Amino acid sequence: MTYRDGASEQCGPSSEINVLWVTAGLGCDGDTIAITAATQPSLEEIIQGAIPGIPKVNFLNPFLSYENGEDFMEFFHRAAAGNLEPFILVIEGSIPNENNKADGYWAAFGTDRETGQPITTCEWIDRLAPRAWAVVAAGTCATYGGIHAMEGNPTGCMGLADYLGWGWKSTAGIPIVCVPGCPVLPDNFMETLLYLLYQSAGRAPMIPLDDALRPTWLFSQTVHEGCDRGGYYEQAEFAEEYGSRTCIVKLGCWGPVVQCNVGKRGWINGMGGCPNVGGICIGCTMPGFPDKFMPFMNQPPGSLLSSNAVMTYGRAIHALRRFTQASLNKEPAWRRRSGLPSNASHVAATKSPASTNTDGSELAEFEKSL
Repeated sequence: MTYRDGASEQCGPSSEINVLWVTAGLGCDGDTIAITAATQPSLEEIIQGAIPGIPKVNFLNPFLSYENGEDFMEFFHRAAAGNLEPFILVIEGSIPNENNKADGYWAAFGTDRETGQPITTCEWIDRLAPRAWAVVAAGTCATYGGIHAMEGNPTGCMGLADYLGWGWKSTAGIPIVCVPGCPVLPDNFMETLLYLLYQSAGRAPMIPLDDALRPTWLFSQTVHEGCDRGGYYEQAEFAEEYGSRTCIVKLGCWGPVVQCNVGKRGWINGMGGCPNVGGICIGCTMPGFPDKFMPFMNQPPGSLLSSNAVMTYGRAIHALRRFTQASLNKEPAWRRRSGLPSNASHVAATKSPASTNTDGSELAEFEKSL
């Protein structure tokens, strides 16, 4: 099946496409480093053509490309002149306001061949975005401003959608694609890039995005909904200090309201991810980050009400489950040879004093819990 939106509206399905990655926003280059850990798909699989059905990809990133210096910058000059189409423009880092000062510049990338002066990041966006088949913001700094866009920052920086406009669309009619994360989750970015490559080849419909321009299939659920610790929240088992395996919402975790799939997806090869390894969620995939989530280590105000509410029934539910669990941990009475002790007798005889009530009754334990 060939889809008629996206690339086909511009120049037909692409057999070859360039990915121009600008790391010259205000950032730490952490998103570039993060994607080297991706496995679904990996960067190598994309570049080496190991995935069927996508165009040949020429990947141009200042950290990861073989070319350097003017040889590397040549691709960007050609793209700005309209001689390197189609291409996907990836922006990493916050976009500064170059008009809020009398002299100097906040961020630049290469030099102008005629004047010898630095070309600001904003100038590159102005030159490249209008010609791009698609524009992708990688990481929270590029998507919504991130750490650098905190209140009072001197650069006046912002996210790419604030710079180009939230209604902006590429030559192929594609809105800005935002893949937030601090840094971006490796597989989230590479899966988004893979989707766009399929779309450029006419093999996928228009990429679905939410109101914050995030891919819907990646950011429709909260951290809490995919968290390994979610069951502890339901049972009102909250950690009071780091190192506990129980729910960490009281330590400052914003997982119940933050849209992110790190709990389900993990970080590398399905392993890791903030709450899975004991780290609180600080909301880095949300447009309101970081200002609306500070101070980070304080319990979120909304969770004070919800965690107190769950206390009223969570402990009772947990006690009921333990009572049922105790029953299910005993075999039926008919499964034994005559004359031998039953599983129930063995369990009762081997229970530690700490886990046994005074009269040895699970029912009494249940009633005590209530």
